[in-house]
Amino acid sequence: MSVKGKAQTDNEKAIIELVALMFQSILQEDRIPAGARVWFARLQMPVLRIALADPDFFNKLDHPARQLIDHMGSCVLGFDSSGISTEALEAEIKRVVQVVEQYPETGDRVYKRVYEEFQQFLKKHLAKKPSAQKVMGVAEQLEQKETLAIQYTIELRDQLKDMPVREEIRSFLFKVWAEVLAVSTVRQGKQHEETLMLKKTATDLIWAASAKPNRADRSKVIAGLSGLLLNLRDGMNRLGIVRSAQEAHIKVISDTLADAFMAKTEAIADEQIQAMALRLAELDDYISDDGGEELPLDTENIEELLGVETTDLDVINEGGGQASAVMLEWARDLALGSWFALNYKTNIAQVQFVWRSPLGHLHLFANNLGHSYLFQTPRLAAYLQVALLDPQEDEPLTARATRSALGEIQANPSRLLA
Repeated sequence: MSVKGKAQTDNEKAIIELVALMFQSILQEDRIPAGARVWFARLQMPVLRIALADPDFFNKLDHPARQLIDHMGSCVLGFDSSGISTEALEAEIKRVVQVVEQYPETGDRVYKRVYEEFQQFLKKHLAKKPSAQKVMGVAEQLEQKETLAIQYTIELRDQLKDMPVREEIRSFLFKVWAEVLAVSTVRQGKQHEETLMLKKTATDLIWAASAKPNRADRSKVIAGLSGLLLNLRDGMNRLGIVRSAQEAHIKVISDTLADAFMAKTEAIADEQIQAMALRLAELDDYISDDGGEELPLDTENIEELLGVETTDLDVINEGGGQASAVMLEWARDLALGSWFALNYKTNIAQVQFVWRSPLGHLHLFANNLGHSYLFQTPRLAAYLQVALLDPQEDEPLTARATRSALGEIQANPSRLLA
């Protein structure tokens, strides 16, 4: 208690005692691996300096020092570490603590810096898990494909709203061709010649299906019909649409084109077609920042659209009900590396949160047996809401330790100033 003996005021003595009891509680967590425990202990003096300089440290759950300790704790406390290597994580915790010790006079700035570095480490470290590596690239492509399909549909609807286009053609473009464009964009790139060809096919179809009051236009349609139908089949092949379904689409389109020869309605101006073609060719990738609606994802369409087997992946798209706005916010803010108990299909598995997609729509959890579970934000929030996905740590490490310390002080108030 030499540190406490040097305290100049009763308030300083109380803070020193509270920090000591807080770390005593932390170090009594027997789930902290031995290799990490020593480094958690080394944080006591740097944290004491922070607490003496800013007594509100104990009330600020979002204090950088507390966030750092809590996040490191959530990564090591949530599972039985027997047989699981924590060497890389322990090495990072050691590095973090040594950096904090090197800059004793910088207040909470050093904690902000190392906490950001720790979060970056987790992104790279967790991405190396075999179960995560198998899925992350696929999930990113799937997220991109689905969001692109939505944007292409929105764009096509917007472009066609003032055009005299038959409902059959609109339906095909919205329900089929938007998916074709999205898949090609993901696989080939938005400016690849094949993607541009498929975009042009959309405008060719719209023009061909519009009224053809003059002979020159009808001749042009006839001359280009075989190429148009070939491109349409090529696009549907990319989606894995079976032959019979393709033939049904082609028949509807062919009948509509035949009707266009007889139509007396106004033709679509060439300027409109050219403007639409330009817009589709230059359409930027769609990026949404809310993720409030679930996309139609499942293991079957992953395999069909992206050609990847999903034996080690479950796409969780059922259960949990409707999540509240508060739970959606929680789902978006989950800390990488945290451990959870997942109740899925009557089985309970310990899983770690290992990846969040670039657009924030998809969240990947993995167990230590190489199996992964993919959630979209609304489904993840729903599972959290009804405890089908239950945090292994129901409160932050420092909050639990502070509560324990206050309990000891209430039991023996005299020890504060002893």
